[in-house]
Amino acid sequence: MTTDPGSYSSGAGHAPVHFGAGPSSDLVSSQGRTIIADAVVAKIAGIATREIDGVYDVGGGTARVVGALRDRIPGARVNHGQGVAVEVGEKQAAIDIGIVAEYGVALHELAAGIRRNVIAAVENMTGLEVTEVNITVFDVMLFDENDPAAELDAKPRVQ
Repeated sequence: MTTDPGSYSSGAGHAPVHFGAGPSSDLVSSQGRTIIADAVVAKIAGIATREIDGVYDVGGGTARVVGALRDRIPGARVNHGQGVAVEVGEKQAAIDIGIVAEYGVALHELAAGIRRNVIAAVENMTGLEVTEVNITVFDVMLFDENDPAAELDAKPRVQ
């Protein structure tokens, strides 16, 4: 869906404006350059990764530990770029993502789904061509491993 930014109508219900539908050469023109920061691409890729069912967490061991510490600080924000490394050029981006998958998910299908979603999100939002998305599965999480809620709901074996 392409929306003309000049056709903005004022009103209470503001709809998001979507520009373009894929990679674009509009980042460099005779009128100037648009530079997309690495952190922006990493954040988009991180959010797109978390949208896929079967992704338990994003990042390897150290990134997840730092994220868990950050979560304990009142008012701290989630780092959506956690576990994502990017290289951004003038027209292209390469993305490396580390994940922890849920047990029982077909990892090759999970990686393909993440790859499709990340490429679509980055290309549509930035106009950059995504040349590759490399995915590393660091771990597989069993639901009873680190689920404190499961421990609270567990019934005692004897009364």
